[in-house]
Amino acid sequence: MKFARFVMFILLALAPNGCSPKDQAQRPATKLQVVATLFPLYDMARAIGGEHADVTLLLPPGVEAHSFEPRAGDILRLNGADMFISTGRFMEPWAESLIKGLDNKRLLVIDASNGITLMKGGREHADDHGHAEGENHRHAGGMDPHIWLDFGNAREMVETILKGFAAKDPAHETIYRRNAAAYEARLADLDHSYRTGLAVCGTRTIIHGGHFAFGYLAGRYGLKYVSVYPASGDAEPNARQMAGIVDLIRSTGARALFYEELISPRMADTLAKETGVKLLILHAAHNVNRDELKQGVTFPALMERNLESLRQGLQCR
Repeated sequence: MKFARFVMFILLALAPNGCSPKDQAQRPATKLQVVATLFPLYDMARAIGGEHADVTLLLPPGVEAHSFEPRAGDILRLNGADMFISTGRFMEPWAESLIKGLDNKRLLVIDASNGITLMKGGREHADDHGHAEGENHRHAGGMDPHIWLDFGNAREMVETILKGFAAKDPAHETIYRRNAAAYEARLADLDHSYRTGLAVCGTRTIIHGGHFAFGYLAGRYGLKYVSVYPASGDAEPNARQMAGIVDLIRSTGARALFYEELISPRMADTLAKETGVKLLILHAAHNVNRDELKQGVTFPALMERNLESLRQGLQCR
C-alpha cells in the first residue's frame, strides 16, 4: 500500500497539470526575451509584452542612432533572445549582417516597416534666397525611414509587433492584443490632438536645426518642413545654406527654430542668435538619454512634448 501511494505521488508530480504537450510547447517557461533597435520599437514592445516579456533597447542610452555600431555584446544578447525588432535596412543597414552572424535558430526577426510605404528621402534646405531646395536624404536607398513620426504608421507598426508576440507566445495572445489596443488608442488620441492643435497657426513651416527627420509628421498635418543640414549626414551646412535659413526665418515670420535631441544644438544656436528666435526641442525619438530611460518615458509622452513645442513655435491658436 505504501508503495502504491508512492507511485501515485510520483505520477501526480509528473502530470502536465491539464495541459496537452502542444500547449506546453507553445507556452514559454520564462518571459519572452525581446531586443528592439530604436526607442519607439522598444516602447511599443514593452507596452504589448507587459509582464510577459523582458524588452531591452539595443541602442545604449544617449547614443545617437545614426552613429551607432553594434558591439560584440549585442551579438551575445541576440543569441539569447526570442525576438529582434527593427525598422528595416533603410534605418538600420547594419542589422542584416548582424543577424547573419547569429547562432540562434529560435530568433524571430521582425521588420516593423512591413506594409508601410516609405517616402522618398527627399529633403529640403534653404538656399541663399530663402527658397527650399530638394536634396537626397542620406539614409540607405534614398528613403526616409522615420516612419514612426506618422502616427498612422506607428499604429501599423504596433500591429506588426503584436503579430510577432502572438506567434512566439500564443498562450498570452489575448493579453498582447489588449495591450496593443490600448497603445493604439493612445496613438489615435495623439493624432487627434495634433490635428486640432496644429489646425490654425501663424506659420506652417517647421524650420529644423537638425538632421532631416520630420517629413512624415509634417506631411500628415499639412505642414512644410525645412532642415538646416545638407544631404550628407556627416556634413554641416555651408555659409550659403546658413544664409538661406536666416532669410527663411525672417520671410516666414518664424519665432522659433527647432533643434534635435542627443546632438549639440551648436548650429541651431548660431542661427537663433543671428535671427533673435527662440530654440525649442523637437524630439524624433530615435533614442532617449539615461535619465529618460530610467524614468520610464514613453514614445507618446515624447510626442505630446513635441506638440507643445510645435504649437509654441508655429504660433498656433
